[in-house]
Amino acid sequence: MTSTYQASTSATTTVVPLPHRDAMSGSSAKRQLPVWSLESNGTSSPPLTDKCDRHGRQDGICCKELKGDDDRTLIDPDVVRDIIIGLSDGLTVPFALTAGLSGLGTSRIVVVGGLAELIAGAISMGIGGFLASQAERDHYRFLQRHTYSRVMRSCIGEMEREVYAVLGPVGVDESTSQAVTHCLRKVEDESGFDGSTPVPADEEKASRGMKSESGLTPFLLKFGEGLEEIPTRRLYISAVTIGMGYLCGGIIPLLPYFFIPRAIEALQYSCIITGIILLIFGTVKARVTGAARNIWGYIWGAISTMAVGGFAAAAAYGLVIAVESARSI
Repeated sequence: MTSTYQASTSATTTVVPLPHRDAMSGSSAKRQLPVWSLESNGTSSPPLTDKCDRHGRQDGICCKELKGDDDRTLIDPDVVRDIIIGLSDGLTVPFALTAGLSGLGTSRIVVVGGLAELIAGAISMGIGGFLASQAERDHYRFLQRHTYSRVMRSCIGEMEREVYAVLGPVGVDESTSQAVTHCLRKVEDESGFDGSTPVPADEEKASRGMKSESGLTPFLLKFGEGLEEIPTRRLYISAVTIGMGYLCGGIIPLLPYFFIPRAIEALQYSCIITGIILLIFGTVKARVTGAARNIWGYIWGAISTMAVGGFAAAAAYGLVIAVESARSI
């Protein structure tokens, strides 16, 4: 009976060749992902990546395609901060120095002193940016080790209270906060979830098994302390950005002194050129940082930036004139 069934089955079985893998990948790439309606009546819940309310809109546009009134794409705030620090100091400090040295009469002294300060200032600002980012990274790593050790030796109740202290003020209830705590603690270290596994007293040894991107430790650091990991490349980017910003900004006030022998006359052109650049820099800064919401925001950004540079230059020039007047008396 069995042999007869196998023979009949083998006789009626149809062999269908599978499509080639390249053909399958090409056809799947052309197909669009399914879009599930939010009011789906099916028993299975749609995945988060496919849930959309485009079926409920008359135009049928997805939320991702909708744009607001202000659709500016802002630059990384850390890069913007470094550029602003470098350019603002570069436009202000050398400009104030050249204005002060202009009281000595000759442009040669202004050029030599300005170039020396420009090179030294760019190197100093770059090293300062590197050391500042390095100190910020070291501070984060210390708190990371300390927080991980505290998470591993604390009970689940204490962790629930800490997570709820972070999520409660933004509207998350206690039950949801407890569920989040259990998920994060399980990701952190499944073996030490119930607190039965002893934790080394040394924080260096306890931190060797930490997961830097997931779990309770990065959650408490990011949302509780407002801290994030500083990548190593950020140190060098900060140093180069601040140093080059200072160098590019500082060469502008020196340009007229290369072509005009009299320092007082070159100072007038330097004030005009630097004032225009400060206005442009203030306007662009208000744009890329998102501070300007209307025309008055751009005007305030331009005027405030120029006022700072002008005040520093006037103070330096007035001090040199006062010293020279005192020496002549």
